[in-house]
Amino acid sequence: MSKLFSPMKIGPYTLAHRVVHAPVTRLRAEADDSPSPMMATYYGQRASEGGLIYLGGPGIYEDEHIAGWKRIADAVHAKGGKIFMQIAHDGRQSHMDLTGGTPPVAPSEVPFEGLSLTRKGWVPVTMHRAVNLAEIALLVDSFRTSAERALRAGFDGVELHSANGYLVDTFLQDGTNKRGDAYGGTVEKRARFLLEAAQAMIGVFGADRVGVRLSPSGKWGAISDSDPSTTFRYAVQQLDRLGLAYLHLIEPRVMGVETIAEGQAPVAAAELRPYFSGPIIAAGGFDGAGAEAILQTGDADLVAFGRHFTSNPDLPERLRRQLPLTPYRRDAFWGGGEADYTDFPPYGQAA
Repeated sequence: MSKLFSPMKIGPYTLAHRVVHAPVTRLRAEADDSPSPMMATYYGQRASEGGLIYLGGPGIYEDEHIAGWKRIADAVHAKGGKIFMQIAHDGRQSHMDLTGGTPPVAPSEVPFEGLSLTRKGWVPVTMHRAVNLAEIALLVDSFRTSAERALRAGFDGVELHSANGYLVDTFLQDGTNKRGDAYGGTVEKRARFLLEAAQAMIGVFGADRVGVRLSPSGKWGAISDSDPSTTFRYAVQQLDRLGLAYLHLIEPRVMGVETIAEGQAPVAAAELRPYFSGPIIAAGGFDGAGAEAILQTGDADLVAFGRHFTSNPDLPERLRRQLPLTPYRRDAFWGGGEADYTDFPPYGQAA
């Protein structure tokens, strides 16, 4: 029997299958960063009864954003699905054009070469600055207030984005965290921001409706750590104590996580499984067979799909029936309109 299509419990929710829609930043928000109506159509199309969807991308930093998110939550719930909002802070990967002319923030000033997507397109990042202790407290509180807005919008839960070289990830890893205070130095101190942000969100939703995403072998955003196995084992052990709904791990399988530092083995779900007692979601270029395989080993309990979901709104059904998948259109991933976004039909139907 296929484990991919067996029921699974996430926090208080029982899912009918284990195919998860990964957070995907499709950049189709309104000018004020509110979710657009086409986004509600997109996620409503991809919801399935008993399935889990969660989001990344547009803002939830203002009360005015709540209404747009509520349309999306309502569209998913109308199909019988559950939806978690991924909450993230770009940190040093942002750009002064996006921050009102002020430098992006990070735990430390560690120059790097990278690109940031602005309204002018992909441009070199601008130099960031290190935050002080008072600002760290405000940043932690921003995760709390964002979670409060997600709750008001009707979301079933929230996920803390601590992956891909964004703000929380840069506090955790020693290649980007050079602080000498309570938030830097030892792994215990470097993990403090991650744990405080997670606890802030737990204070809103409860632990069983909060997840955390990590990329233990990720290199996106010039992120690095001198001993990733130790760092992420510690982080996962501490997160396990919180009683989270799930842990979401990006496997070292795809661009951005495949270039591992010389002499270091990639850190995958198999290594971290013994340290987390709750459900694990694995992501990273899976197909149906690969998803089934990792579930059978027990290294993960659910599998997140991103790219294949963009062009297959009925992806769970196609995987279940082993139907052909519509190829995704990479040039439509980031920005655009309805074309190659909401116009992919279910299997057997005309566009």
